[in-house]
Amino acid sequence: MLRRQDVGHRVVVRRIIGIRGERPIFSDALGELVDLTETDLTLATARGTLRVPLREIHRAKRVPAALRPTAAAVAALEQAANEAWPAPVQERLGSWLLRSADGWTGRANSALPIGDPDRPLEAAIDAVCRWYGELDQPAMINVPLPLAAPVGVALDQRGWGARPLTLVQTAPLPTILDAAPRRPDLRPVVLASAPSDAWLAIASGRKGGLPGAAHHLLTAVDRIRFAHVYDHDGELLAIARGTVTGAGRWLGLVLVEVVPHARRRGLAQHLIGELARWGLECGARDAFLQVEERNAAAVALYGRLGFRTHHTYLTRTAPAGT
Repeated sequence: MLRRQDVGHRVVVRRIIGIRGERPIFSDALGELVDLTETDLTLATARGTLRVPLREIHRAKRVPAALRPTAAAVAALEQAANEAWPAPVQERLGSWLLRSADGWTGRANSALPIGDPDRPLEAAIDAVCRWYGELDQPAMINVPLPLAAPVGVALDQRGWGARPLTLVQTAPLPTILDAAPRRPDLRPVVLASAPSDAWLAIASGRKGGLPGAAHHLLTAVDRIRFAHVYDHDGELLAIARGTVTGAGRWLGLVLVEVVPHARRRGLAQHLIGELARWGLECGARDAFLQVEERNAAAVALYGRLGFRTHHTYLTRTAPAGT
């Protein structure tokens, strides 16, 4: 059977769907494992999200990846992601990166432990705790897996907690465009170099307000576009943000959001498709995004657009009083 460490990976599941002539009837499903509980598992397949009770499963296993990303590839993508979401306060601890943004979002308020911190691991973790303590912020460390697995083991031994697993997913831009052709039946996507007030209002609602550091995080990138879709009356229905970083290779996608009454119309794909076209015009080759593995609907959407899990990370949180 599958285990928690298989979440975020491509798997095949053989399940029993009935009995014929006293023999079981099997059906196979292939997709990315996005959730695994004590009672069932959830797959993001090409046809959508599939939830399977464990009692129906005959066999299940991970499908070996054709190519596993190298440590250098994971580090390069994490650096591109940091450039796309730049915390206003950043310091180095050897090769590790310490980031702070008034507590707005986990990524911008956590250490990124890639490379050598120029001191023993335990001393490096102590230094992270001191740095965030001086800022009166809880200490957090984003742990890319499996690259920084030794850091995760050390944090386990110290009793650090963990937020839900996040999938870092990638897709070639031509693949996205094949899956998201232009939709003349939908209102056009407006790409702007700055967010409108309505755009910020939607982002604020999703992220729980916009502190002063949020403006820096959202805008301090050279190549950036804020995507808007309005209805005929001028109401903003959907937003997304795209950046080109990583020496021009990567289109980063974040804050893809559709207001509740406009969902299930294809607006999210519409936004992503237009940002992918803009990314190609800028010379980018691939796109990346970050999504919690428990967000089955989003994982299924991105899977239909060709996104696959490149690697994963856990945001680790220091025990109270650390």
